[in-house]
Amino acid sequence: MRLIPAIDIIEGQCVRLSKGDYSTKKVYNENPLEVAKAFEDSGIEYLHLVDLDGAKSKHIVNHKILETIATQTKLKIDFGGGLKSDQDLKIAFESGAQQITGGSIAVTNKSLFLDWVVKFGADKIILGADAKDGKIATGGWKESSDLEIEKFIMDFVNEGIQHVISTDISKDGMLEGPSTDLYKSILKNNPELKLIASGGISNLQDLEDVFEIGCEGVIIGKAIYENRISLKELEKFVLEH
Repeated sequence: MRLIPAIDIIEGQCVRLSKGDYSTKKVYNENPLEVAKAFEDSGIEYLHLVDLDGAKSKHIVNHKILETIATQTKLKIDFGGGLKSDQDLKIAFESGAQQITGGSIAVTNKSLFLDWVVKFGADKIILGADAKDGKIATGGWKESSDLEIEKFIMDFVNEGIQHVISTDISKDGMLEGPSTDLYKSILKNNPELKLIASGGISNLQDLEDVFEIGCEGVIIGKAIYENRISLKELEKFVLEH
């Protein structure tokens, strides 16, 4: 299982939100590169980089930070937040993203999202399936839809999607444990899916739990920044798994 620390960016700073609410913003570091290098030094190979300014603006904003981290570390970066056009993807990939994550665009312009899968390859495109109360949310989690998360994922798997990040918004940033029952159900119906769990990770046992149910990766955010899980513990987990 891949451990994927998250760096969320607002105005060039490393921040965390609770349940996607921008009013809960807490700045943890003014230098995202410093944070990324600390992850790399701990044996981490992957990074989930989220452009929260981009999510709000509906186009890529913080690509310079992506470029800085990509050129000054060896981290394999998946990048998301506000990617809405071919030009946004061109900028993201040219700035060093290994993969991009599209969430809202998969709802509002499914044909364009599927075009990206064909154009760039299924290994480059991650479906962001972010849900609250079982329904897909869009627009930086500010807008809700009537789409049931499991049907939403299955429809895209049938269209060739291989990678999915699933975030339970009610869990995000709350340090109350992940939605293991949801992930079990998704994997039961889509056993070949490379599912990345996101939201609620608070301790090492949570990592063990998502590992045991077969998640391909797990995103960790606030648990690191609030020192619930140390980088040394993550380093040990990587070595043991």
